[in-house]
Amino acid sequence: MTNKTLNEVKFLKIYSGFLSAVLLAVVLFLFNQSRETTFKEITVERINIIESNGDLKLVLSNSERQHSGIINGKDLPKRQRKAGLIFFNSAGDECGGLIYDGNDKQAGLVLSVDKYRDDQIMQLRYVENTANDARTYGLQFWEYPKEDGFDERSSAFDKLQLIEDAEEKKEALIKMKDDGLLPEDRMFVGKKMNNEVGLFINDNTGKPRIKIYIDKENNPKIELLNEEGTVLDKQ
Repeated sequence: MTNKTLNEVKFLKIYSGFLSAVLLAVVLFLFNQSRETTFKEITVERINIIESNGDLKLVLSNSERQHSGIINGKDLPKRQRKAGLIFFNSAGDECGGLIYDGNDKQAGLVLSVDKYRDDQIMQLRYVENTANDARTYGLQFWEYPKEDGFDERSSAFDKLQLIEDAEEKKEALIKMKDDGLLPEDRMFVGKKMNNEVGLFINDNTGKPRIKIYIDKENNPKIELLNEEGTVLDKQ
């Protein structure tokens, strides 16, 4: 064999050995990726839970790295959010979450359920003004009069931020409400900041219509109200 042939054979042996080593490393890597691993403790700033196809389903994160959210397939602008869990549905949109925090001024924990392709419609929440020892907690319900209005509402809010005149801004908010873009408070069950505890039901425009509660003086009350807020029947 000539020197050229010997060199070529030597090169092929080295190249073959290198490819074998790379293939073995890839196999070991894939094998390790498929293994279940048990940890006694893990310290991490964020965890993403995904489906086997890569779809995002849940984010567990601190406040700094928290996901900004996705609605209608679009990432929401980066914003400050509390630490907690953010849930995502099969369409890829945020559909609820659990957030919490607390300091010497305020504290709270909120479990939210979002309407499909829209914002929250139900919350189990606790909110406290820790400086004044005032707190509210219970189950809250909202309703969005306009279906699939998230994009239109977001655009209206962006325009609202550009309005400097207070009266003009107030009129813009009234128009958003008239157009069905603002959420209407429909019902709350729990304790209010004014220490009333009970069931509070509003109509589809957000006006109080039924109150069944215990006031801060421990008096039981049942009130039926008209659209103007006048008590029609009281017990």
